[in-house]
Amino acid sequence: MKSKLLLTVLMLFTSYAFSQSFDVTGTVLDATSGISLPGVNVKVKNSSQATSTDFDGSFKLLGIPKGTTLVFSFIGLKTQEVVVSGTKVTVRMGDDTRSLDEVVVIGYGSQKKREVTGAVSVLDSKTLDILKPSRIEQALQGTISGVNVTTQSGAPGAPIDVRIRGIATNGQNGPTTIIDGYVGDLNVLNPNDIETVTVLKDAQAAIYGTIGANGIILITTKMGKKNSKTKISFNSYTGFQEASRKLPILNATEYALLLNESYANGGKALPYPNVSGLGKGTDWQKEVLGTGVPLLNSDLTISGGSDKITYSISGSHLDQEGIVGGDKSGYLRNTARIGLGADLSDKFKLKTNVIYTYFDRKTINENGLGSVLFNALNVPATFNTHDANGNFTLVPSTTGLGTEIINPLAQIDNTYNDYNYKKLNGNFGLDYKIFKGFTLSSSIGFNTANSESKIFGPQISYGGKVFDVQRSSVTQRTVNDNDYSFDIYGTYNTKIAENHNITATLGNTIYKQWGNSAVATGYDVPNNSWEFADISLTKGLPSALNTGGYVYDQRRISYFGRAQYDYKGKYLFSAMIRRDSSTKFGPGFKVGYFPSFTAGWVVSDEGFFGTSKTVNFLKFRASYGTLGNDQIPNNGFLSILNGEATYVFDGILVNGAATGQIPNPDLKWEEAKKFDVGLDLRLFNDKVSVVADYFIDTRKDLLIPNIPVSGIVGIGAPGASAPTMNAGTVRNSGLEFAIDYKEKLSDSFSFTVGYNVTFLKNEVLEVNNGTGFIEQGSFGVGQPAAARMEAGKPIGYFYGYKTDGIFQNQAEVNAHPSQLALGANASPGDIRYVDVNGDGVIDTKDRTNIGDPIADATMGFNLQLNYKNLDFAVYTFASIGNDMVRNYERVLSDANRLDYVLDRWTGEGTSNSVPRVTTGATANNVLSDYYVEDASYFRIQNIQLGYTINPKVTQKAGITKLRLYTGVNNLYTFTKYKGFDPGASFGPTNQDGVSQSPIGAGIDYGFYPVPRTYLLGLNINF
Repeated sequence: MKSKLLLTVLMLFTSYAFSQSFDVTGTVLDATSGISLPGVNVKVKNSSQATSTDFDGSFKLLGIPKGTTLVFSFIGLKTQEVVVSGTKVTVRMGDDTRSLDEVVVIGYGSQKKREVTGAVSVLDSKTLDILKPSRIEQALQGTISGVNVTTQSGAPGAPIDVRIRGIATNGQNGPTTIIDGYVGDLNVLNPNDIETVTVLKDAQAAIYGTIGANGIILITTKMGKKNSKTKISFNSYTGFQEASRKLPILNATEYALLLNESYANGGKALPYPNVSGLGKGTDWQKEVLGTGVPLLNSDLTISGGSDKITYSISGSHLDQEGIVGGDKSGYLRNTARIGLGADLSDKFKLKTNVIYTYFDRKTINENGLGSVLFNALNVPATFNTHDANGNFTLVPSTTGLGTEIINPLAQIDNTYNDYNYKKLNGNFGLDYKIFKGFTLSSSIGFNTANSESKIFGPQISYGGKVFDVQRSSVTQRTVNDNDYSFDIYGTYNTKIAENHNITATLGNTIYKQWGNSAVATGYDVPNNSWEFADISLTKGLPSALNTGGYVYDQRRISYFGRAQYDYKGKYLFSAMIRRDSSTKFGPGFKVGYFPSFTAGWVVSDEGFFGTSKTVNFLKFRASYGTLGNDQIPNNGFLSILNGEATYVFDGILVNGAATGQIPNPDLKWEEAKKFDVGLDLRLFNDKVSVVADYFIDTRKDLLIPNIPVSGIVGIGAPGASAPTMNAGTVRNSGLEFAIDYKEKLSDSFSFTVGYNVTFLKNEVLEVNNGTGFIEQGSFGVGQPAAARMEAGKPIGYFYGYKTDGIFQNQAEVNAHPSQLALGANASPGDIRYVDVNGDGVIDTKDRTNIGDPIADATMGFNLQLNYKNLDFAVYTFASIGNDMVRNYERVLSDANRLDYVLDRWTGEGTSNSVPRVTTGATANNVLSDYYVEDASYFRIQNIQLGYTINPKVTQKAGITKLRLYTGVNNLYTFTKYKGFDPGASFGPTNQDGVSQSPIGAGIDYGFYPVPRTYLLGLNINF
């Protein structure tokens, strides 16, 4: 009887349970805009049952019991869990970019943001969508504290320098880029392929050992999502470019009057006895700086996935002409990418990502004496662009105009070069879950690149100038670069007694890089024409073409380990160590060990902290570690026969080989000791987020090339050079602060505002090269080096004379120490220099620190607004305290001038800042603080307005999203600097032929200006 009663009760409960199962339908909307979200993953918690939303954000699940929890997830949005209580569900998903549960990539693994103990910053794809950069590097400026981005030139495709927490060495200062786990290049990526950019700024990067000293940039590319239908995304914009600024140059009449005064002061006859009728003359800047210069960018992405496979396929096209020279300085880039993830079984997971990049770049002479812009600024406005016969006007080769200044239009017309680059890179990764908590991961990454370049120098005469070419020639170069890396590492996760969480990682990396190059020059190109510019067609003597090239092979093997521990997610600790072995160092110095430690304390989880309505989260963190750097040419410890020499055999001169760089068998690793303390703070229901860090980065045993040696050893032969040595220490210290505020005022209106600032102090602690300093950088012609690296000063500070106004009369000249040693006796109206050492004479011993190219502070202010279907964004950047040397003005008497010279000294009391003009000899042209300017600036980098058409309208055409937008990049720069771009920097090329030295950066030869770009574009999702 009891058993029958029990059976009846069970049947009733079972019937009741089945009666509570039903089909669930629902819609997922964006919490901000209310627009439906396709492709959202909808999963039954603790079950394999899942689906995804369709084009209109709808989904359906069958047979769901009441009380079941559904998990909604979408990349970039906060994951939500909803308990089923009925047959219909509506979910609004909000932004998750600041969620503490967001997973952050930290290298060979990931962590929740709340558990990260290092200085790590993340830039997401939403920001990239707003900024619309043609290069990823451009998006880092002003968006991440501690990161400074400078352009070497505004020309399309020109190199962009990224510096994390200052400049630490005079060699390679750029961070290492890791793309989905392998070493890659930022400049070959399509920005729309990027999901996140993560920057490791402190000892957290020690897991990468020798390549982490300058910081690490981790790139995660977009992948499809499981259980989602195919999504097609097309983005395109077109733009028109123009120069962001022009320099105020004297017009023809102003120039003629000034030149007459200069000649009169020099006791010479007036060159322009009659200035009437000259008018404004030729505006050479207008002639070389284009307007309405086109830019076009388009990309297409197809992504999706099933419960086992995810995929993403994309392609992009960028075509950009230059604002100087048009198609003579153009850039074209095509990319193709395929990403694939597959769950081969419950234990095996495969992931692969392959990217192909092709670009073609043409360049003009820029950033130096004799560049196109240099000539545009110095050719007098009294000259016409063409003569009466329609030929380009020749600039006379006179004492007043020298032999360097030529017609810039003729220069552009006679510039012929082409550089094309093809690269295939990617990785293949496999994860094997051996048992619960332990996963073995392996990955093979590769880069293979081939480039070809051709430079044609036509036979041309500019009228007795240094640019005259007597014989036409063509130089062709081919380069083949390759590398691969193999990583294998195991990760073990375990929990002890519910409160102790441990993650351990142990692995090995093998890296090899190799390549070769060949270059040859041929003379007497048929028909003196670019069309026939090929070595195979040149037959001129010498019959043996000048040849050159190189071959290299370098390897590195590494072992690394990391242990991460936390107690209740409240006390956090990690320790890392990496052992690297490199072929760049000799026996006894090949191996380097790089340990680091990080720790954190989530104070807000403590019981004594209580429940605060103001402070939602507070974490203190600290890190300290050692990282390495081996970014120098290979085999610096050996003597290699890669130099040139001529020998006498039996009375005959014979060409042969000689030793190249002088060897240094004691060459060893450059080390970076990084210390950081910081806090993460969230306030007012997570509306306000604050991140602050104080850091000290000390770089010792700097790998410095070309250390001077005894002349007896000999470094003057072609191909020979001074050795690379460990000869210096540099320290960067500073403070980073970032605050973000996010507010939703209504269902229709929300905004986000962010501000970040970095204060930086750079100081050289020692230079051990015998002289105590290193000189580089040039100013004018024939003058000493303009910049130095010296203990107690910032790296690359400017070294010249201090000034003290203008001599107003002869009495002041007589009372002042003699300036004859600088080139001429002073006269009233000349610059008065300071006797720094007080020895009663002005000479080279009075040179001192007159400026610093490194900014004291950089900051970004960013604002985003959303009102219904409208969106608006503005991004700005500021640099405070950086100086630049004005070196784009030729000091020849007849060269043109900027209009500040109109405020020159013309008699006692007329000016105490701008000297007189004269054709006579003066000392006014030596490097002094007269030519050094404060280049601080504030720039509106990007402003954009967009409108998303109501999806109820577009979905009828199968379009899930259609957004139109317009914007301006590089809208305006507020600065007192007289030159084209206060944010540009271009240093001398180092011995490796690749990196730019910071000693000599910040000297402006007439930088190619970064263009202002007006954009009109659209985003379409199907």
